[in-house]
Amino acid sequence: MTERPAIGVENVSKSFLLPHQRRTSVKQMFLHPLQKMEYERNEALSDVSFSVEAGECFGIVGPNGSGKSTLLKILAGIYRADSGFMRVAGRLSPFIELGVGFNPDLTARDNIRINGTLLGLSPKELAARFDDIVGFAELERFVDQKLRNYSSGMHVRLAFSIAIQVPFDILLLDEVLAVGDQSFQEKCYATFETMKREGKTIVFVSHDLPSVARFCDRAILLRTGRVEDSGTAEDVVEQYHAAVTAPLIA
Repeated sequence: MTERPAIGVENVSKSFLLPHQRRTSVKQMFLHPLQKMEYERNEALSDVSFSVEAGECFGIVGPNGSGKSTLLKILAGIYRADSGFMRVAGRLSPFIELGVGFNPDLTARDNIRINGTLLGLSPKELAARFDDIVGFAELERFVDQKLRNYSSGMHVRLAFSIAIQVPFDILLLDEVLAVGDQSFQEKCYATFETMKREGKTIVFVSHDLPSVARFCDRAILLRTGRVEDSGTAEDVVEQYHAAVTAPLIA
């Protein structure tokens, strides 16, 4: 009997309404109370289907505006698809938007406790993993500093360090590692290999094509909300790279 995939997506579509007119002041609202707002429907995803096997590192690539982040937010339960079917088998750890849930007026120590609790860690688990979180983020000297004084790189190190300490089966990553420096990225990629050996599933959205080809088993190429190509990560990256560079060569 074939084991069910960790993620199954079938014919998923999602669109948003974009306003064409905006009332930028209260005065405009009073002067034109009956003025109708016009909307344009933007189809972010159209009939997207794919599956991710348990223990796979699965890449999603494509140009800006192709629907990558929208797709990850649907997987994370942040957005609801307009149509289609999605199944996620396992506990999710979404690492999608940098700094979401952080309070800049609190220290890293307090933010770790709050975020870890919200993500499901007990006080005992937090105490046991606290040093690992701070150590992986390389923030020992700054743990009692307020987050408003952190750089973007420090933010991403802290957020990622918390995310990987929460028990999960599936990790969702959306381009956030691009903020970290090279040494931290390499450390993160080393953890990917450990996660794969442990049977964890990773969905990795990135513009860093060499990293997708290096670490992902399979991938899909999204363009204008549709799956344009799918297959091994190396083949999909090669196809995407060829499509991007073709106009420059011609």
